[in-house]
Amino acid sequence: MSGTLAKIAEIEAEMARTQKNKATAHHLGLLKARLAKLRRELITPKGGGGGGPREGFDVANTGDARIGFVGFPSVGKSTLLSNLAGVYSEVAAYEFTTLTTVPGVIRYKGAKIQLLDLPGVIEGAKDGKGRGRRVIAVARTCNLILIVLDVLKPLGHKIIENELEGFGIRLNSKSPNIGFKKKDKGGINLTATCPQSELDAETVKSILAEYKIHNADVTLRSDVTADDLIDVVEGNRVYIPCIYVLNKIDQISIEELDIIYKVPHCAPISAHHRWNFDDLLERIWDYLRLVRIYTKPKGQLPDYTSPVVLPDSRTTVEDFCMKIHKNLIKEFKYALVWGLSVKHNPQKVGKDHTLEDEDVIQIVKK
Repeated sequence: MSGTLAKIAEIEAEMARTQKNKATAHHLGLLKARLAKLRRELITPKGGGGGGPREGFDVANTGDARIGFVGFPSVGKSTLLSNLAGVYSEVAAYEFTTLTTVPGVIRYKGAKIQLLDLPGVIEGAKDGKGRGRRVIAVARTCNLILIVLDVLKPLGHKIIENELEGFGIRLNSKSPNIGFKKKDKGGINLTATCPQSELDAETVKSILAEYKIHNADVTLRSDVTADDLIDVVEGNRVYIPCIYVLNKIDQISIEELDIIYKVPHCAPISAHHRWNFDDLLERIWDYLRLVRIYTKPKGQLPDYTSPVVLPDSRTTVEDFCMKIHKNLIKEFKYALVWGLSVKHNPQKVGKDHTLEDEDVIQIVKK
């Protein structure tokens, strides 16, 4: 493992020494590709094993969404977690070995949300030590990451971001708009639908050559970087929304607080005094983009107590059926829907109909 780390350090040093300009773009692109490959070796070591048994770090995915909390020691992360879980918890704190604790599952707006503490992400988990690797594997499955910072020392976020970025976690960004298709022959065919400020044909070819790809169609649909292209070729990136939770606002002035409120993706709180938790939870809800669907048995009132919660990515009636039971779609005839997604209440719809938050549905079987 140390050989890989040494190579990574070497490349990072060379990149730091290299001035960024048109002439060096090609060389830097190549170094970035090499770096990405080495980092991947750290996360997924050869031979596939993660270093012995998983030691209980793969926390069972209960609930409708999971949120990972990351932060340096002493920023108040554990206070925030225990207070959130204490106020909104519906089950006692689970204890999963000594490696990690799940402070609990909270219920908010009818959804069950799992809170995960991601310890030690920052202490050089990039070194690929077994535990760090497992923590990162869990971080990659989160629907939202909260980076908890001390409002008086907010700059620590850069270290955490770099750490997560190094593991293919992209915060608050969408996957690059690049078409990429390998083929058997015909060389590299590059099409750019708009002007490129960083990538030229030569850089694209050399990055792909680093991956031993010599035949592919590449379409750049927006102004993209070498890092974007590497992300697409690597193909194992996850794009996760992130909120920066600035704790200890009881120690700053109102004027300073006003400034923080204008910073994107920031939520100021005091974990100790439980200030602004409502605002934080509302923000969490927005970023999770969950859809709640209420069920209505025939001839009865809808059950508003326990919605079926689905991820927002264009939830259809079929998705709803699959969440309840995969056999339901086989017996499906049509659905009656009340709510924002339909023009009439109720409206008869098929399985491809897209549902909106808080719709009510009744499934009619064959």
